[in-house]
Amino acid sequence: MQQKPARPPIVRVQIGARMEKRLVKTLKALAEYLNLSLGDLLEGITLHALEGKPPFSPKTLSHVKKLRAIYGLDLSARDSHRLVEVDDAGA
Repeated sequence: MQQKPARPPIVRVQIGARMEKRLVKTLKALAEYLNLSLGDLLEGITLHALEGKPPFSPKTLSHVKKLRAIYGLDLSARDSHRLVEVDDAGA
């Protein structure tokens, strides 16, 4: 029986990215549900998106729907290029 070739080693880097607060909470909860790190979840979502493939099964999407309700995440893909950040300098 032939073994699959080993994947080449990768190098991970820290990124300084800002994201909408409710989205981050939802993603962290989803990563926990899937027993993944947040970074692994984001890598998986990104790799699927770059190939035009959906990243989640119907079961996972059902759980995402619940998490969105819990964290009040009412944003959609349509909102992605129209988000306006509030000035939190006074907070």
